[in-house]
Amino acid sequence: MDTVYLDNNATTKVADKVLDEMLPYFSDYYGNPSSMHTFGGNVGKKVMNAREKTAALIGASPEEIVFTSCGTESDSTAIRAAIQSNPDKKHILTTRVEHPAVKNLCEHFFKNGYQVTYLPVDGLGNLDLDYLRQTLTDDTAIVSIMWANNESGVIFPIHQIAKIVKERGIVFHTDAVQAVGKIPINLKETGIDMLSLSGHKIHASKGVGALYVRKGTKYSPYLIGGHQERGRRGGTENVASIIGLGKACELAAEHLDDINTRVKKLRDKLETELLKRIPNAQVNGNKDARLPNTTSIGFEYVEGEAILLMLDQFGICASSGSACTSGSLEPSHVLRAMGVPFTSAHGSIRFSLSTYTRSEEIDFVIEKMPPIIEKLRELSPFWKEKKVAG
Repeated sequence: MDTVYLDNNATTKVADKVLDEMLPYFSDYYGNPSSMHTFGGNVGKKVMNAREKTAALIGASPEEIVFTSCGTESDSTAIRAAIQSNPDKKHILTTRVEHPAVKNLCEHFFKNGYQVTYLPVDGLGNLDLDYLRQTLTDDTAIVSIMWANNESGVIFPIHQIAKIVKERGIVFHTDAVQAVGKIPINLKETGIDMLSLSGHKIHASKGVGALYVRKGTKYSPYLIGGHQERGRRGGTENVASIIGLGKACELAAEHLDDINTRVKKLRDKLETELLKRIPNAQVNGNKDARLPNTTSIGFEYVEGEAILLMLDQFGICASSGSACTSGSLEPSHVLRAMGVPFTSAHGSIRFSLSTYTRSEEIDFVIEKMPPIIEKLRELSPFWKEKKVAG
């Protein structure tokens, strides 16, 4: 079998229709969208069309969309904008399980004199909303909480969180990079002030993202330059990628039902069969409030890196819940925050599917995983100790 790609929370393939939409804007229609002439103006109209499609996917208005280079830039722009707009406030509230794009930026502000509160999660990856209420203060400049976790797939109750935060008149931002295109989103129904999304998570190209900024939200640009993006982000637009993002958003809306039915069933089949065939394995996170394409499974007494290397021999792509691939033996900060036992956290694997995932690919993984875990456990001194003790 060719490559079985089950690492879609890391990145996705560019959809054929997205690529077809992009290609003419590298060569045939290369005008600057800000130009006065018709050649560039027609490109500008196409960028506006992409803005409309992006807004439609998340229930926003086109003028509320700012195109960026990626989800990380969108996150940084949102948090910095809130802080600059509230210079007298020195408190940031986030969670212990945020993506590094938010987590590391908050650590940066902490080193520069800000107070940062990191909300804990329970063993299922859920937040305590009462604790959230208690930690909001008059000094809070922004609350930034992800919509869905990239590792566990756990979905936070963002509508409730936004309501709590807005009752205090505090700016609320959500990193929705993993949620957009996987669950229905309608920003007209929430109190969210800013939302980040990324193109390469929804079958657009790498190097393009967007930031939603609700009308009336105080905002200052991160990139200061020309008049592009209505003065909210300087720099000539990445035209081809923006047009591709618009097409990807259009396709994501069309595929939303498929993700939440067929793909979810494939995820459930993979999860159920692996848990049935492999002893001492468990799902990390809330199995109910979860992205439909994601499962994180901890296989006790083996190393995640070793599992990935053996999967790779069969052309199977997944991710580890351990940071060992970056030279650390520590499990990910998400699994640590959830209190996943050491013996399981090190052997945690995330499988993330997409609308391109086929049933035969899932069957292939179900066939190959049990003997891989069995072989690795035979080499594990911890597994041998457990068998002797048990």
